[in-house]
Amino acid sequence: MTVIEIIKGDITELAVDVIVNSANDDLLGGHGVDGAIHKAAGWGLFDECNTLGGCKTGEAKITGGYNLPARHVIHTVGPIWQGGEKEEAELLARCYQNCIKVAVANGCKSIAFPAISTGVFGYPLEAATRIAIPAVMDSVAETDLEKVILVCFEEQAYKVYLSVFEKVGERAKSR
Repeated sequence: MTVIEIIKGDITELAVDVIVNSANDDLLGGHGVDGAIHKAAGWGLFDECNTLGGCKTGEAKITGGYNLPARHVIHTVGPIWQGGEKEEAELLARCYQNCIKVAVANGCKSIAFPAISTGVFGYPLEAATRIAIPAVMDSVAETDLEKVILVCFEEQAYKVYLSVFEKVGERAKSR
């Protein structure tokens, strides 16, 4: 059974098999977690990402971790919030699902996720969390992943994740 943990911290400092990058579609770095991961990993990450041809929203691609404590980075492009009428929820869930598929396909046992799309892409935090947690819980059910860490950089996000996780966990127990 996979352990799902919620922490407040810096995803670039985690020594896990893979961290997830909430990336721009060109995969060449940007603001927020994307910029922090590229900065911490160094130019090797940029050079490898430059060979990947970008990434479509909801998809995921893996690279090396370079100067990060994580062995790999899975890059996924979350949806830009447009009011919730442009399949944003489905695309966001697909980000988490595809990252887990790529991690498992590459023999990873531990993965850490940021709050995908909740920064400059503008997805409302609580709405995104209500999608992220069930997507992760459902996706790990039939895998050999040992640990999933949901990493919140800010205190507000951490509190929202804990609250939603508690509610979703209660629903999962009553199935």
